[in-house]
This record gives sequence, C-alpha cells and structure tokens, in this order.
Amino acid sequence: MGESTAPAKQAARKGQDGEHAMTIARLTDAERDAALASLPGWTLREDGLAICRTFRFADFAQAFAFMTRVAIVAEKADHHPEWFNVYNRVEVTLTTHDADGLSKRDVALAREMDGFA
Repeated sequence: MGESTAPAKQAARKGQDGEHAMTIARLTDAERDAALASLPGWTLREDGLAICRTFRFADFAQAFAFMTRVAIVAEKADHHPEWFNVYNRVEVTLTTHDADGLSKRDVALAREMDGFA
C-alpha cells in the first residue's frame, strides 16, 4: 500500500509557527442566511454553526454510491462532511472547524451534494 499523505497535507496547511497559514473566513449572518435560502432542504443547526440535510435514496447501494461521489469531491477539496448512513438514508452536517462555523466551503460542498442526489 502507498504512504499516507496526511502528514504532508497537515504540513502544507500550517505556517512556520504551527498555525494555519491561511485562515478560512466564517460566513456573516447575512451571507449564511442568503446561502441557506439558496439551498432547499438544508437547515441551520440549532447553534447556527452548521447546516444539515437528510438525503433518502431507493436503497443502500444508491446511498453508498452518493457517499462515494461526495467523498471524492470532499477529499479533493480537503473539506469533509460529518455524516451518518443507515440503509437508504444519509444524514449530513457541514461546518468548517477552522472557521468555527459555516464557510463558503460548506456552501460549495452542499451544492455538490445536491447535484449528486
């Protein structure tokens, strides 16, 4: 098997002082509300720091195929969803930990997911 690239990715994201070299901006309340209005089916988590959606598919195979497509996009973007799968249901939560809330990355990934569903 190949070598893990996780340490390389971490090093690339960090500056010399060990802090993130590029901070990710948290959406303002107005930006968050506008984004949410353009994402049907997504809801704001109670604390306002994440968006959530439950996707339903015909069966497990379709749910898993969806997760696989999302995983490829998420890995390329280095932005990973929090999700839970049971049979034909995939529950998704998107937040940006580096921004301590929602960012443009979450909105972009939500749009990608909507396109795959």
